[in-house]
Amino acid sequence: MADLHILRQHTLGLSAARKIAAQWAAHAEKKFDMRCTYQEGSTRDEMGFARPGVQGTLSITENTFEFNARLGVLLGAFKATIEREISEKLDDLLKSGPSR
Repeated sequence: MADLHILRQHTLGLSAARKIAAQWAAHAEKKFDMRCTYQEGSTRDEMGFARPGVQGTLSITENTFEFNARLGVLLGAFKATIEREISEKLDDLLKSGPSR
């Protein structure tokens, strides 16, 4: 098994960060066949995601995105590629800002 941890700082605030998280979830559901759940809180939101071979969370605050995932044995062999793709997508979303 392999673990992924990605942390990104931002200055969007919680409302805009929620929109970015929703865009990431839509991408993950479509491209990777993930099941995403969302739990909104007053200062921190938690998105859970899972599919065979991977499960994890994306924590969203007014100034951070923290991605944690556990990859199964088969997907663990592709950890570097998966980590790069997730990082690039998150960075692209943060750079472009939330879609309306």
